[in-house]
Amino acid sequence: MAGGVFKGGVMRRGARNLITDVAGLRVGNAGDARLKSGATVLVADQPFVAGVHVMGGAPGTRETELLAPDRLVQEVDALVLSGGSAFGLDAASGVADALAREGRGFAVGDVRVPIVPGAILFDLGNGGDKNWGENPYKALGRAAFEAAAEEFKLGSVGAGVGATTMDLKGGLGSASFCLESGLTVGALVAVNAVGSVLQGGDGHFWAAAHEVNDEYGGLGSARAFDPLAEVAPFGPLAGANTTIAIVATDARLGQAQATRLAIAAHDGMARAIFPSHTPFDGDLVFGVATGARELGAADMDLMLLGHAGAIALARAIARGVYSARAAKGDRFATWQERFGAKTV
Repeated sequence: MAGGVFKGGVMRRGARNLITDVAGLRVGNAGDARLKSGATVLVADQPFVAGVHVMGGAPGTRETELLAPDRLVQEVDALVLSGGSAFGLDAASGVADALAREGRGFAVGDVRVPIVPGAILFDLGNGGDKNWGENPYKALGRAAFEAAAEEFKLGSVGAGVGATTMDLKGGLGSASFCLESGLTVGALVAVNAVGSVLQGGDGHFWAAAHEVNDEYGGLGSARAFDPLAEVAPFGPLAGANTTIAIVATDARLGQAQATRLAIAAHDGMARAIFPSHTPFDGDLVFGVATGARELGAADMDLMLLGHAGAIALARAIARGVYSARAAKGDRFATWQERFGAKTV
């Protein structure tokens, strides 16, 4: 499959197939193999518009209240996705410190205050050494910021280092689309779900229908949907999961429109993870707009952006799990360990 069509809107995969196909965005990752955790940063050379929408029942966030359209601050300097549960919120402090050293931030008189919203996932029970003497996430955030680039790896990196799903190791994923209008949409996600990304025990992804160029094995869809059979095996620990994502575009959007982009993108999570948005997940999507391109037909373009963002997020989720790598002490197998030798 080379792309997709929605009422005349042709979508093709971006050149990198990463969120950084949205020009001006960079992503940095930092992780600690002993800790089995890490942080991921999205940053640009200029502040960008951001909105957010939460659909999970157990979120962990920093500065997301200021992303409401009626708030004073309309742009942010960076976004952070981190492991570590509440401890991981400190990753944003490391990014804020680094931005402050560069003289960036919201101007308040002679002072500049970097605006760095963040979201965390729970990876404290994944087998890593969590007996730290000092919270390590501030340093991980700073390291991720310093590593930010247009090219970055997927799988067991950044916020995906210690991520897990119901039946496999999770990971960091990304994907992108270029629309016929010239707009670009990209998704970035740390997959750490209560649910499963697989249709069963045979390696087929729920997101199979949206795969582009065999980017997660090219297996297609293998079987009929049985909702009762799918949910029976899982037994979550309350607050112990969460899939956190960013969907970005180069369109010029206001904060309300960026929030609408985030809302629409949640459909991609539901297409790729079963079940999703549970009381035990803190599922969250940030919507980002760099403003480099004007909308044409505003309502239609916004609809297409939401549609493309949802599909890109579904693809990114499957790519993150598909790309995960095995490490010492893992409590879950990777997709490649279970299915790679047989099916790829």
